[in-house]
Formats: sequence, C-alpha cells, structure tokens
Amino acid sequence: MTTSATRPPARRTPTGAAQRVEPLIERFLGGGLPVRVRMWDGSETGPRDAPTVHVRTRRALRRLLWEPGELGLAEAYITGDIDLDADLGDGLRAMRRAVRERGLTAPSPALADRLKAAGLALRLGAVGPRPPVPAARAGLSGALHSKARDRAAISHHYDLSNAFYALLLDETMAYSCGYWTSDAPGYGPADAQRDKLELICRKLGLRPDSRLLDVGCGWGSLTLYAAERHGVRVTAVTLAAEQAAYVRQQVESRGLGDLVEVLNIDYRDIAERPETRGAYDAVSTIEMGEHVGDAEYPAFTRILHDSLRPRGRVLVQQMSRGTTAPGGGAFIESYIAPDMHMRPVGETVGLLEGSGLEVRDVESLREHYVWTVEAWRRTLEERWSEFVAMVGEETARVWRLYLVGGALAFEERRMGVDQILSVRPDRVGSAAMPATRRDWYAADAGPEEGR
Repeated sequence: MTTSATRPPARRTPTGAAQRVEPLIERFLGGGLPVRVRMWDGSETGPRDAPTVHVRTRRALRRLLWEPGELGLAEAYITGDIDLDADLGDGLRAMRRAVRERGLTAPSPALADRLKAAGLALRLGAVGPRPPVPAARAGLSGALHSKARDRAAISHHYDLSNAFYALLLDETMAYSCGYWTSDAPGYGPADAQRDKLELICRKLGLRPDSRLLDVGCGWGSLTLYAAERHGVRVTAVTLAAEQAAYVRQQVESRGLGDLVEVLNIDYRDIAERPETRGAYDAVSTIEMGEHVGDAEYPAFTRILHDSLRPRGRVLVQQMSRGTTAPGGGAFIESYIAPDMHMRPVGETVGLLEGSGLEVRDVESLREHYVWTVEAWRRTLEERWSEFVAMVGEETARVWRLYLVGGALAFEERRMGVDQILSVRPDRVGSAAMPATRRDWYAADAGPEEGR
C-alpha cells in the first residue's frame, strides 16, 4: 500500500516558451491568439487549425521589445527570425480574417505591461542590445521633400537595379497597375499593361505629333508606347538615374531619338524651364504623385496645369487610401517608399481642381491592382533563387512581404488606385472633350465575368 509519505511527487506539466508568452501576447492583442505559435524550443500554443507562426530565435522577441508593432514584426520576418508554415499571403489573410471575426483591438500597452514583457524576455534569455537593422531599410536624412532627400528616396526604391525590375516585371517594364480586359487563356501581365497604356493614350487624345510630358516616366513604358504606336513627341522626366539610363538606351535602340527626350531631373525643375510653359497637349503622371508629399502637392498640380496648352489634358494615375497611415504604414515607409504620402481620391480631385484644372473622369482600378501585384508575386516565387542570388535573401523577403501585403491592401479596400482625367479649359471655358467615353473603350470590350 502506497502512503502519502511514499507516493512520488506529482509530475508537473512542462511549460515551454509558447505557454509563457501566450498570456502576454493575448494582452497585447486584446483577445485570444488568432494563429498557432511555435517557439524556438519546440513548444506550441494557439488554435490548431490556424496558420503556424514560427518564432525561430530569441532575437525575434528582442526585436519586438526594441521595435514593437508592425515594423518589429516585419523586420523579424525579413531576417528569418519569424516565418510562417503556410503561403505568406494565405497566412496573412487567415490572420486578418480571424482578427476581424474575433473583434480583436489591441489596447495601448500600459507601463506595467511593458515591464512585464521585459521581465518575461529576461527570463527567456531574450534581453540584449538592439538587433542590427536589416540593410534594406532606408536611411534618409535632410529636410522632408527637399530635392536631395527626394532623390535619395527615389534612388532607394527605383535604383535597386534595372536587372532586378527586368526579372520582376514583364517586357513592357511597366511598374504600375495594369488594365485587365480579358480572362482568356494566354492573356497575361504584358497584355494588361499594353491595354492600360492604350487606354491612357485614348483618354489623353494623343495623335501623331501631339506633345506629351510624362512626369515620373519610370522605365518608359508609356513614353515608348506613345512614341512608337501613336507618333507622339514625348518629354520623359524621371528622378531615378537607373531609369533614365534605361529609357535612353531604349530610345536609341528603337530609333526614337527624334520623338523622345529624356530628362533626369526633379519634377520641380520643370517649372524652371520656360520652354515647357503651356507647351504640351497632354501631361501624364503614372503613380508618381504619391512621392510628392502632402504640403508640396498643390505646387505639383500647378506644374501640371501650367505645362498644358489651353484644352490640353492631364491624366493622373495614383494610389489612394484613408486618413490612417497616409504613407502606407511603418514597413512601407521604412523599406519600400520612404516619405510617400497617399490621400483619399476625393482630396486629390480637389487639389487638381484647385490648380485650375477641370476633372472630367475618375476611374477606379482597385481590383486590377490585385491582379497586377499577384502577377509580380508569382514571378518572384517562381524565380525565387534568381532573386536571392541577385539581391540577397533579406531583400527578397522584403519584396515578398511588400507584394503580399500590397495585394491584400487592395483586395480589402484599404488602398485604391484611380485614373483621374482633367483638362485645362481655355479662357471661354471650352474643354474640347469628347461627348462620350465610347472611343476610349470600343476596342477593349472583353469578358469580365469570373475574374
């Protein structure tokens, strides 16, 4: 007979790092875990049917102590300290759905919560100096939206290398939202970009010998298309040196030297060139206005207006979002597009009209950007080893996170993109616009069901 004196002590249930951090994570989230968490010691917690987040190192917790929130999580993913067992897009989508369904709203952590987190990290051996910042993070200095700082911001993203973008994009080298007019077999990203370029040319009413100012021309997709397909005389402006070199090479190889001039200048320098004032039949700026800045945007729209002749048209294709995180959030601002500013589309319309332009058409392409970004992401995944060899694992992971997060933002209506067509009326108010939009879309009709 076993007595209390001889009975062996009860075995305690082992408690790993996952069980120790769970109460604190739930406190910071404002509710139960929306994912399963597996820690570096193999311990797990959270719902079994949810995506699993692997916290591979103690350094991940240290990053979150030094940089709580979105940026700390992003950097832990970039460095491989945190990973998901599922496709990143599927995992993030499932997590966001769980957060919505459970109504989780993270409270502002009190000082006591922060001290508790620091104490737990100490017991888990995760306390230490601030981990190194990933090399891909932008480090800008100088006055916000000064010419020097803007050049550095543009260079950070667009001068990664022409070879990188040639691998990521299609043959048009268009790094902006496509216009998907068909779901027929064989129709792909290059077709959607060409359909977008043709739509812009039609909205601007471009004809042979029309003069176009392409502000923020990128790798010249619209510049080259307008010159080759429509015989347009184009002044292409970009602040990125790599882009300017690429467009000049394309102009030379395609024999377009008589039609295209490439300027590697700041958009503000346009106003200092007297020959540009009132000289253009049309002005385009395709997803460049997001880089201008909030305070600088009225001056930007004035440059667009002043470059046009009376009855000339301007097309702005630009991303938009709500009033929260106007730059796209901490990760985007730190790694992708520093100093970027987006606003609701209605505010952009008001700023364009404030410069003297008359807005005649606004077309949302939000769903089109989901399809566009997903195409870029497929290329990234299919050619992952090539991207890693070219730019390194961390930068490749930055781009994976960027593309996955971007597609979700457009899918969930947290971001949008719009084409805004305006005209500079003449002194008596004539805009010389077509009576209907029929000619813009006549050749673009195609099946849209099932996209």
